[in-house]
Amino acid sequence: MPGNVSTRPLASFPVPTNGASFDIIIVGSGVLGSAFAATFGKQGKRILLLERDLSEPDRIVGELLQPGGYKALKQLGLEDCLEDIDAIPTYGYGVIRGSETVHIPYLDDPETGKKYEGRSFHHGRFIQKLRGAASMTPNVTIVEATVNEILRDADGVRVTGVSCTFKKDASVSTDSGEAPASVSVSYHAPLTVIADGCFSKFRKQLIQKPVSTTSHFVGFVMKNVVLPFPNHGHVLLASPSPILMYQIGTNDTRILVDIPGKLPSAGSGALRSYLENAVRPQLPEEVQKPFMTALETERLRSMPNSFLPPSTSSDLGVILLGDAMNMRHPLTGGGMTVALNDVVYLRDMLDGDVTKDQEETMVQMEMFFWKRKELSGVINVLAQALYALFSGADENLIELRDGCFSYFKMGGECINGPVGLLSGITRRRMVLVYHFYAVALHSIWLMFHRATWAEVPKTFFKAMSVMWTACIVLLPVMWSECKA
Repeated sequence: MPGNVSTRPLASFPVPTNGASFDIIIVGSGVLGSAFAATFGKQGKRILLLERDLSEPDRIVGELLQPGGYKALKQLGLEDCLEDIDAIPTYGYGVIRGSETVHIPYLDDPETGKKYEGRSFHHGRFIQKLRGAASMTPNVTIVEATVNEILRDADGVRVTGVSCTFKKDASVSTDSGEAPASVSVSYHAPLTVIADGCFSKFRKQLIQKPVSTTSHFVGFVMKNVVLPFPNHGHVLLASPSPILMYQIGTNDTRILVDIPGKLPSAGSGALRSYLENAVRPQLPEEVQKPFMTALETERLRSMPNSFLPPSTSSDLGVILLGDAMNMRHPLTGGGMTVALNDVVYLRDMLDGDVTKDQEETMVQMEMFFWKRKELSGVINVLAQALYALFSGADENLIELRDGCFSYFKMGGECINGPVGLLSGITRRRMVLVYHFYAVALHSIWLMFHRATWAEVPKTFFKAMSVMWTACIVLLPVMWSECKA
């Protein structure tokens, strides 16, 4: 396995001959694409995995794998991909509001009696290990190429493969002995998987739902930080929106600052000034010095935080997966958990011969779309709802945010229920609905608890307004999960 043996160099695969056929073509070798290739290659399917750039990616998100994702990685036999990358075990969360903290540990695993665990790591190292696992799988061919077009049959309703070009400096050769520099080739398969990520090139050709972006994460790595809760993710309920911190290596701690609206200019110094003057004072005291050191030495990088409700394509012979098909705010770190569990579902549902009956494959994909909602629906709704609460500026959202923190402080089921949802272990949407409205009712109770007798009538009307706001936050996102 990749943690114990040398993997095949990713650039060593010969370029398949123009017009070659496979069982499945995968566009994009991120978390989903690489795991999909390794999984279906083990099933004996001939896989072509296409990636524009096989060098180690350098991203500031996709670095915390929740227990539900770690469990899926084990189910796929890919847990060794977390070895030898300095991955850090994570055991839960710490939520910080000013000088107050709440410890939210992961649930106990009933099978082992121990706490569920997640892992945090440098994203690029994990991706390279997944790609290495795919490269060592029989029947998998990995090619560095830019996919330019989805190919269709004469009627235009059935996808038959892709066309792509190779880098000009490619040193590999085709079967005819010709160098593939600047050569456009076509490959064919009864099933093409589009998994080219959040900036998908082909999304608009397959689905109609738009991507919405309301904020950006600005992030960098801080060195040698001692966090308030070691081996835990940290959520700071800062103003105007949350800040995340988690260790991604022995000496490396990632900080992600959510900035709503338009991102301040980095070139003019406005972004650095914002981080120094608005963000630094809200950090725990022990973090402020390494934060400023990193601010002086590290490159400031940003990433849009996007939302894309899931939907299916009516085109035969193609499926859209991963962030190309479904995104949620990364506040809860659920993206990789959804992606890996999608591969688990598909492994079990597409275990037949995809070359024989594309219509049957598409029926299975429709079943998959609804099956995946038992997990993805919970994670999508939770991420969007929590972000709305943690970043809201109006009075009602502030009341709900304060109520949520107070709810966590009560402990017991008030943290066990939410963390089960957050970690990808609990997959029941009614549990989410229950705790969300429990937070809303608790927020209202706090309002009445603070009010004097003279303020009770006014508080009653405000309570109705708070409950209405809670419904506005939750119900539209839940409805987006119900629409196909």
